[in-house]
Amino acid sequence: MTAVEVSHLSKNYPLTRSQLGRLRHLFGSERHDPKGGLWALRDVSFSVEPGEVFGIIGANGSGKSTLLQIVAGIMQPTSGSAQVNGRMSTLLELGSGFSMEFSGRDNVYLNASLLGLSREEIDVRFPAIERFAEIGDFMSQPIRTWSTGMVLRLAFAVAAHVDPQVLIVDEALAVGDIAFHQRCMRRIHDLRAKGTTILFVSHATSDVKALCERCLWLQNGVVQELGEADEVVAKYLSASLHREVLHRAALRGESMQSPAPSDTAAAAGDVDPVSAPALIGGFENAFRGYRYGDGRAGILGANLMNFAGRPVRLVGPRDRLVLRVHFRVKTEIASPIAGFLVRNSRGENIFGSNTARENYPLPAMAAGDEHNIDFHWTLPGLAPGDYRISLGVADGDIDEFRMCDYVEDAIELKAAGDDSQDGRGYFRLHCAGVAIYRN
Repeated sequence: MTAVEVSHLSKNYPLTRSQLGRLRHLFGSERHDPKGGLWALRDVSFSVEPGEVFGIIGANGSGKSTLLQIVAGIMQPTSGSAQVNGRMSTLLELGSGFSMEFSGRDNVYLNASLLGLSREEIDVRFPAIERFAEIGDFMSQPIRTWSTGMVLRLAFAVAAHVDPQVLIVDEALAVGDIAFHQRCMRRIHDLRAKGTTILFVSHATSDVKALCERCLWLQNGVVQELGEADEVVAKYLSASLHREVLHRAALRGESMQSPAPSDTAAAAGDVDPVSAPALIGGFENAFRGYRYGDGRAGILGANLMNFAGRPVRLVGPRDRLVLRVHFRVKTEIASPIAGFLVRNSRGENIFGSNTARENYPLPAMAAGDEHNIDFHWTLPGLAPGDYRISLGVADGDIDEFRMCDYVEDAIELKAAGDDSQDGRGYFRLHCAGVAIYRN
């Protein structure tokens, strides 16, 4: 039995100005006109297996929140069905299910009871909820006196500690600070390990890739892609970039024929990344990751080497490394930027940089130019595991740029770790010394 089953789901909002008409539509007594109204969802179907983390992405107004509200039973569909099998906990809107005049403690009992727990069950879970939320003395104050971040922390703490079989999270983590965001991500990983089914909506595609096995991309209420998270996210980012390029061209009054998202990888360097030779001029070019960009430059190859120039894939703490990126310019670039990003096996960003951030401006480049860019590192003590390096070439500055070519997971490497890296945290920094002083 699937945990969540959505079948041919559609939702239409009437545009009638008549209050009576809207009331009839609400109770289904008004005849439905398929040509009228606003379609928030159209024929959406998918299923989620027990224990799976399923992502939903899309631009604002694409229908993500409407979909989750229907799955949660808050809203009725115009047609189709959504079925959830198991105890469900939802975190859809900030403070939903809370009373602004109640204290934090009273709201824990109110919200948890709405989610199906008895008072005795809440008594057992309350200390863990209080520790996770870290509200302090405010727990006894009315939540109308709290900040929005404090309300979010309490709402997530309750939703994540009622032992849900299905957890629905809609953009909730975007409000919290970095420390709370990391705590929430760890909790979601813990729930996944325990077999909780999770529907996760976020504009942070790195979070989606880190958490989700599969992903659904919605656009204007219609399913664009459904499949493996890495592939769907890459196509979504490519299409978003394509729209942004056309939008900026329109603002400048230009008539621009930008390459379609599916064509940008080949157009970037006139190289098919799948069929290209494994080595071009000593560079590895068998890119397995997805890529996108506007095609004005293309990455032809890259390599991670030691200072002696030998390729490396197994690295250790304080290794001195060189990342060499080789790219070709197809159309003139006024302000080129080259960069990289290192992610762990969960898809979480570990570190990265680019020529602009390192205050190493690159000169303007003409069509046909080929360049090598070397990034020199002294590697920190990474937690043992597998890592991937993504590469990019762009035009602009740190605040505003256009991506010419971006290759996901271009290089794979493994960190061996050592006795000093016990696995707590992402990496261990070298401590130059320790001192103690008497006040």
